[in-house]
Amino acid sequence: MPNALPELLASAAALEVSVVIPCLNEADTVAICVAKARRALAEAGMVGEVIVADNGSTDDSRRLAAEAGAVVVAVPERGYGAALMGGIAAARGRFVVMGDADDSYDFLEVPRLVEKLRQGYDLVQGCRLPSGGGRVLPGAMPFLHYWLGNPLFSMLTRLWFGSPVRDVHCGLRGFRREFQEGLGQRCTGMEFATEMVLKAALSGARIAQVGITLHPDGRRSHPPHLRTFRDGWRHLRLLLVYTPRWLFLLPGLALVSLGILGYAIAMPRLKIGPATFDVNTLLFASLGLILGLQCLLFFVVTKAFAISAGLLPPDPALKRFLDLAQLEKGLLAGAVLFALGLVFLLVAVNDWRLAGFGPLNYEHTLRIVIPGANFVSLGVQTVFSSFLVSLLAMQRR
Repeated sequence: MPNALPELLASAAALEVSVVIPCLNEADTVAICVAKARRALAEAGMVGEVIVADNGSTDDSRRLAAEAGAVVVAVPERGYGAALMGGIAAARGRFVVMGDADDSYDFLEVPRLVEKLRQGYDLVQGCRLPSGGGRVLPGAMPFLHYWLGNPLFSMLTRLWFGSPVRDVHCGLRGFRREFQEGLGQRCTGMEFATEMVLKAALSGARIAQVGITLHPDGRRSHPPHLRTFRDGWRHLRLLLVYTPRWLFLLPGLALVSLGILGYAIAMPRLKIGPATFDVNTLLFASLGLILGLQCLLFFVVTKAFAISAGLLPPDPALKRFLDLAQLEKGLLAGAVLFALGLVFLLVAVNDWRLAGFGPLNYEHTLRIVIPGANFVSLGVQTVFSSFLVSLLAMQRR
């Protein structure tokens, strides 16, 4: 039987391709997907297997998948990512191609992805959008996903992580099994696919893209598992968590810059046109400095922890910073800021003493109290944060 050739050869040779299909109550379509995957392997002469990672189906999905020729693996932990990780762990092929069980992806396109993997790419991402050579058939993708969700998240992935992928949410993709295992993925939900692209880009992996056709969902017994706004937020949250630079560093630098500018024009009470910059400007500038410093400290702490936990790859720039930012230097900087603030506050108290501890001219006094309170706050933040960064640096060494 020609269609059984890959399975017959598997006993005498190492498997090249494992097609992994996550499944949760997909009796309508899972057998179709398995049949297409097996046919693709047979027609291309590839030594391979089809694995259905069942995530607790209560219908006939497991029986139908097995009858269609798949190896069915039970994955008790619920979640799209958990199912895929269970299926990948059971895979024996050098290359893994994953795709959904709803018949929206044509598994006959598997050889096209494998061909790219044979060329040395670590990850081959399918692209359903025309911008990446793909095609979406009528009724195959919701309006918001097509025009907003996928383009926006893919753009952020390219901007923040340098990924070449133009359809980050496409579930049909191939990768070297050893490469994926080295990524150390954590997400057990729908974010699994996005996390793979982010970590691949951060690790400097070779990533290729193949345009594919998206077909309408073939299921009739239940609606899609994807929830637009819930899963959209979870993907955005993942992007932010994996980029401390955009979440903390750049906002922190912007806030600190605005704070310094505010002090530069408010302390001498400058007038620009009809506007006079005085006490209220000092309050806003102080808020910017406090929040900005907090963001910068969060950046250092978050980045150091993420690297030590294996969530992000090592960063030479951060290593140099931690080598320079010794505890004593941070304590000295914090002490200087605290002392400067204390001088301002003592001057304000002395003014109150000279006024007989009675009512004060707040327009004058607040120009001293606000900077004093601000510098004391910045000094205390710097001292305590220096201890925390020092602890992280010790863990890193």
